[in-house]
Amino acid sequence: MKKIVLIAVMAAALSGGCHIGQNYTVGGTLTGLSGSGLVLQDNSGDSLSLGANGAFAFSSGVGNGDAYSVTVATQPSGPAQTCSVHNGSGTIDNADITTVIVVCTQPGRFAYVADQLSNEISAYAVDSATGALTPIAGSPFAATGTTPVAVAVDPNGQFLYVANNGSNDISVYAIGATGALTPSGVPVAAGNAPVAVSVDPSDNFLYVANLADGSVSAFAIDGSSGMLTEITGSPYTVGTEPSALKTDPGGNFLYVTNFTDASVSVLSIDSATGALSGIAGSPFGAGAGAISIAIDPAGTFAYVANETAHTISAYSINSATGALTVVSGSPFATGSSPESLVVDPAGQFLYAANVTAGNDVAAYAITPSSGALTLAGSPAGAGAFPIGIAIDPSGLFVYTANDQSDDISAYSVHAGALAPVGGAPFAAASGPRSIAID
Repeated sequence: MKKIVLIAVMAAALSGGCHIGQNYTVGGTLTGLSGSGLVLQDNSGDSLSLGANGAFAFSSGVGNGDAYSVTVATQPSGPAQTCSVHNGSGTIDNADITTVIVVCTQPGRFAYVADQLSNEISAYAVDSATGALTPIAGSPFAATGTTPVAVAVDPNGQFLYVANNGSNDISVYAIGATGALTPSGVPVAAGNAPVAVSVDPSDNFLYVANLADGSVSAFAIDGSSGMLTEITGSPYTVGTEPSALKTDPGGNFLYVTNFTDASVSVLSIDSATGALSGIAGSPFGAGAGAISIAIDPAGTFAYVANETAHTISAYSINSATGALTVVSGSPFATGSSPESLVVDPAGQFLYAANVTAGNDVAAYAITPSSGALTLAGSPAGAGAFPIGIAIDPSGLFVYTANDQSDDISAYSVHAGALAPVGGAPFAAASGPRSIAID
């Protein structure tokens, strides 16, 4: 089957795309697979078994003008995983489809924290039953740059990327079987004062928000080494003091919060090169101190934490254009300064880490029809200045990096409500700022 698909793909390159009779192929990229038995289907008929991450294509073609619809027929087992499809349906328009994204997840294995003051990376094993954190042997690991402030794990769980604010670069670490980190090459130059880093869902591109430059750096990822090569045209100009960035689940658009401009820049992602271009209407207005952004798993709604305004802006996302439309009732008051946001994997709740007087984590129920937010119960106490937040891929546990108390708060999730995990908070090195779960 793999040889047949490869031959078909090569033929497409030679003939301009139409290569199965008068039909076109449907395919894309699979990330995060570690189990076995995954089966995809197109139009509820053509089945494709996949055993490895990377590019895939169905062997049967689809005629021009006909619909395609990719779904998961059988989820992986050993370990059990949940795979979801993005960009999975549409109509053939004289071209092969290469942009379907299939992402597989399982309960988190490891947690990584950027400790900005001690120039270290704290690493923990995650207890999948309780959510408790246990330091990995060798942790904390020395940073290869200065003032690490942001961390991101690639979708395949092979590499950790760290934005170093003081040395203006990005470090790459290989993640071992135990969760231990090994530097992969030397840090790669970014812009001035990088503060946020994000990997696209296809695991092909990495984006960095450069606070002092008002720009976004874009890199292509080498799948074997994790190393980065800057994309032609990078860096790209956005607003003043870009503070956070995130792609939509299909990897079609990049959303960037601009702290000083109180806005969100939206850029279209070229799926072949990773290059960025602004969309019509961008930037879109937010609140004062727009500092963090979260997008629900369906790519339907986006949320921005406005630190200075003490609010959360909510938007609906146009899946075709990437444009943002303000949700009725937005912005929603928080009563404290929201610093970081995350949406649970089911898209039912938004969690906000609130700093200043609050020092807590608030849960908001998301109205499915509109994206509006409703506070769900009382906020849960956190450590001092909870500046970073992350959620386990299973949706069972939430974590905050507490910058001024040098620890990590951990909570179990029960219908959106948060309860402290036994043994929490867990000690970190000095100045924990960002946390990522693998």
